[in-house]
Amino acid sequence: MNKILLIEDDPTFSKIVTTFLTKKGYEISTASSLQAGEKLLQAEKFDLLLLDYRLPDGIGLELIAKMGTSFPALPTVIITSFDDVRTAVKSIQSGAFEYIIKPINPDELLLVIQAALQKKTETPENSTQKSTSSEKKGETKNKAFIKGESAISQKLYEYIDLVAPTDLSVMIIGESGTGKEHVARSIHNQSKRSQGPFVAIDCGVLSKELAASELFGHAKGSFTGALQDKVGVLEKANGGTLFLDEIGNLSYDVQIKLLRTLQERTIEPVGSGKSIPIDIRLITATNENLLQEIGSGNFREDIYHRINEFKIQMPALRDRGADLELFIRYFIERSNEELDRSVKQVPADVIRVFQQYDWPGNLRELGNVIKRLVLLSKGTEISMDSLPEELIARAETANPNDLKLIQETNERETILNALVQTRYNKSKAAKLLNIDRKTLYSKIEKYQLD
Repeated sequence: MNKILLIEDDPTFSKIVTTFLTKKGYEISTASSLQAGEKLLQAEKFDLLLLDYRLPDGIGLELIAKMGTSFPALPTVIITSFDDVRTAVKSIQSGAFEYIIKPINPDELLLVIQAALQKKTETPENSTQKSTSSEKKGETKNKAFIKGESAISQKLYEYIDLVAPTDLSVMIIGESGTGKEHVARSIHNQSKRSQGPFVAIDCGVLSKELAASELFGHAKGSFTGALQDKVGVLEKANGGTLFLDEIGNLSYDVQIKLLRTLQERTIEPVGSGKSIPIDIRLITATNENLLQEIGSGNFREDIYHRINEFKIQMPALRDRGADLELFIRYFIERSNEELDRSVKQVPADVIRVFQQYDWPGNLRELGNVIKRLVLLSKGTEISMDSLPEELIARAETANPNDLKLIQETNERETILNALVQTRYNKSKAAKLLNIDRKTLYSKIEKYQLD
């Protein structure tokens, strides 16, 4: 019987969830605050954590940060309101497995719990072997991504095709949920290292204490708790590609050690005193502005230039225009298969709501929303009644006659298209737009296009 810890301060909601999950065969423990929940985590062993985002003594992200050190293998599902979706996306970056939005649909809750528990049983080694096997068969590893047909999407694929055959270090930048790991895998699959391993690790969930051990490995007895030798991910990726997601989260000391590894092509496991030669291609990703981090002293400039031999900017979903409907159809097909449904139609009013929403969680959020709608649909058509009320309300408050908004939207798209056409050469883009460079820089900053 799987043990689940529910941390929720609403007693009625907590009782409803506890009763439902108990009937489904789960053993539930509850707490109403972060402090009480942390005490239970230290006293008992759990298979899953259901964590409310807002609690009387803080927010769920605080506990997730602590868990990265003490309970790194415990899958966590964030429970949040619709208004907290943007922050819930940050929870995924911080290490949460998934988030679900109140009011919770029982079938959706069970689906997420089963997926989280299933992932918990997979070791990193098995995951790597599975992905390598699938890629060799030409299968798609990351089903949460599909190629778009817009101009900005086509430019993305051109860059992938261009850099993949080389051995350049690639930095992928973009918002959470845009498909950065899929791009990294695509580069690996099209490279001369495609027969080697592809190893991915999220630096955002590594504690400062364990990051060096996770990356470089360690020798038995090198520190308290090191009961046996450990092979680091750099060594596991030997002969293939290493993908470091959210690299900006690495501590300064680990950055220095990583830079030395990239320069000397050797690693030294913690406490071993021996050097091991390695041959890897490094792909990194971040949604932070690393240049600002360099300015504030949090990220080394020398390693920035070492890992940024080629940069790929991931487009946000809201910038991909007509791709949205293509993605909607894809996620419906995927959800039909997973949930044994037969949804085929999406009414125009539902499409309109989707188009007016800015999708802060990008493809990941869209996939989650579609899965929920398919789950709640009883026939072949998605119903407006299944949409979260807050999503509908936001669409209804949008003013289609807001001239300023329309002008700014058109201006943003025009500038973005010019940048794409000129491969982000700002001088050429300014000439194409018939404006001076100073004005272009101002517009780029205003619309966050850099």
